Amino acid sequence: MVFKGGIRENRAYIVIAILTITVIILAIIFSSSQLTKAYIKDEILGESWSEDIDERVEGSQLVGLEKWISYTYRNENDSYPAYVTITSIKLFFMMNENDLKDKTIETINKASLQGIEIDKNSKVTGQRVTRDEAHKTNYFIYDGNDTTNETHERIKLIGECWNCEKSGISIICIGIAWITDNIHGKSDSVTTYWAEIISDKIGTFGLGDYKTNDGLIFNVKCH
Repeated sequence: MVFKGGIRENRAYIVIAILTITVIILAIIFSSSQLTKAYIKDEILGESWSEDIDERVEGSQLVGLEKWISYTYRNENDSYPAYVTITSIKLFFMMNENDLKDKTIETINKASLQGIEIDKNSKVTGQRVTRDEAHKTNYFIYDGNDTTNETHERIKLIGECWNCEKSGISIICIGIAWITDNIHGKSDSVTTYWAEIISDKIGTFGLGDYKTNDGLIFNVKCH
């Protein structure tokens, strides 16, 4: 009886050890899957831009091991609407650079489902660094047209992406700005909001309005 009791005790210790190890492993997995949310600070948004809370989207899959959240920021101009969407993606394994670039272009192409015709021949690609110089980004710029009305307003689009190893997330930024307002008889291009989306301190996309420290995507905080 003593011998059998010892076996039962040993089995109990083994079960407890297995449960303890399982709990530790799960704790490590779920703690590593915590999603840091990339966003734009209020002082950068200023008076022209604000988050559209109704457009905030988040989700998860694989028992919470993969998560994502998107913030959308809009301007307050009816003639020249513009918006920027910042999406943070947390996967069990971080996306490699090529997969992230492909995902960004795929996201841009989905704009066609919202009545935007994209000129694929206008594509401009390149790299730059974020304001804190912590990340090198890849960007893709396109011209487009709004096909939801007869005036076919001209549009500019940018997709920009990078991986943040400090927070363990991948970031995809999409910026879209209407640069004409023919429907109201305004035929001149207005690039103010487009410049606010893409500008940076070295003037990657041009001087003047395109060379400031206040560009929205340039200032995305991701860690």
